[in-house]
Amino acid sequence: MSDPIVSIETNKGTIKVQVFVSEVPTTANNFLDLVNKGFYNGLTFHRVEPGFVVQGGCPRGTGTGNYVDPATNQTRRIPLEVKPHLKHHKGALAMARSNDPNSASCQFYITLEPAHFLDMNYAVFGKVLEGQDVVDSIRVSDKMTKVSVTTPAAI
Repeated sequence: MSDPIVSIETNKGTIKVQVFVSEVPTTANNFLDLVNKGFYNGLTFHRVEPGFVVQGGCPRGTGTGNYVDPATNQTRRIPLEVKPHLKHHKGALAMARSNDPNSASCQFYITLEPAHFLDMNYAVFGKVLEGQDVVDSIRVSDKMTKVSVTTPAAI
């Protein structure tokens, strides 16, 4: 099985990420579900820490929002899903969360440099394949204009 590729089109250019459905299915499928719903389209990168991460996916644009399912009006939270070999290398795609390990919802980050102190504490669920230069150029308030699955998983 090959993992799907997601295209994150921004006002700075396009980032292509591989999403590790085969490794961390709960986390990866949560992200893919939100991508397929169009949830990320128009959202901003609300946090940029030079030499560390860029973070986006907050519906409020503040880092305080979660995905609330419109059908149930319930906040979606997923359990922490980590694997020892999935590390925070430069270009890692991972889920942001609060202090509760099982609080990830919709916010994600991409590492600008290795951040191994996060390993096994935050779920890495993908990696940048193309566009790390775009990631490096992201600033607070830059927008994700369109986020879509460009290459579905192959079985």
